[in-house]
Amino acid sequence: MSGPGPLDPSDPAAAARPPANPHVVILSGLSGAGKTAATKLFEDLGYTCVDNLPGELLPELAELVSGDRERFDKTAIVLDVRAGDAVLALAAMRGALEGRGIKPQVFFLEARDEVLIRRFSETRHRHPLADQRGIAASIAEERRRLEPIRDEADVVLDTSDLALRELRERVFTHLADSPDPDRLAIQLISFGFKYGLPLESDLVFDVRFMQNPYYIEELRTSSGLTEAVRTFVLEQPTTVRFMAYVEEFLTFIVPAYVGEGKTRLAIGIGCTGGFHRSIAIAEELAAWLRNQDLGTVAVFHRELERG
Repeated sequence: MSGPGPLDPSDPAAAARPPANPHVVILSGLSGAGKTAATKLFEDLGYTCVDNLPGELLPELAELVSGDRERFDKTAIVLDVRAGDAVLALAAMRGALEGRGIKPQVFFLEARDEVLIRRFSETRHRHPLADQRGIAASIAEERRRLEPIRDEADVVLDTSDLALRELRERVFTHLADSPDPDRLAIQLISFGFKYGLPLESDLVFDVRFMQNPYYIEELRTSSGLTEAVRTFVLEQPTTVRFMAYVEEFLTFIVPAYVGEGKTRLAIGIGCTGGFHRSIAIAEELAAWLRNQDLGTVAVFHRELERG
């Protein structure tokens, strides 16, 4: 994703070629959802990181990034409620960048309320919207204010159950996505209902109606990535019918989403523990999506290491 190195003055073609567009990440999300950790990850990846810049200065930053594309070939800008009107600030920043031919990639981090409350309690940090109403009300108000940014984000990550290594992996995976108005970035997330819904999901399919390999002794400790479990799950008649219905649905819905300008689609596939059925179905569906060329496809198995 990084831009080119210094131009070789002995190469006339290279000298005439303008530097490639920088890769600019706008990092937003809820307070306590992991933006500080994500910013450090971007720094490790060689990004110039800018945090807590007043919204009024963001257009000037866009001009700076555009004017020195080699120096700012990789830039990450943190934008949240501290900027004031974050929605207006994002619109100004996006407009300034896109007006200079740079399309930013917007990441949005969130987490479940109880997780955010626990994190604030453990760190004793003050919520930026804290007042007499308490932390829960502050989180609710922040969700309301940032909802338009979440809706427009290219990548939405629920960090509730992510270790730092997993956050790094998911950020790194999505950096390869190239926003394309004619294609969806589709993410499949296998999960266990007993651990909660993945907040970033746009669609959720419940596969708990399928026979559970957990109750087959020789399959219990094997994940849905193994051939034995995949065969057990995928050869069930109910699974065959389910896959046909889902494939027909996605064949219809993906072009409709693209037509409405949507750039990402997160699909949750859930079973009880997220270790057998949901993994097998997510992998099978990902293979079908890639074969149909319906978009760029990534898969994340949230509960894999719990098994």
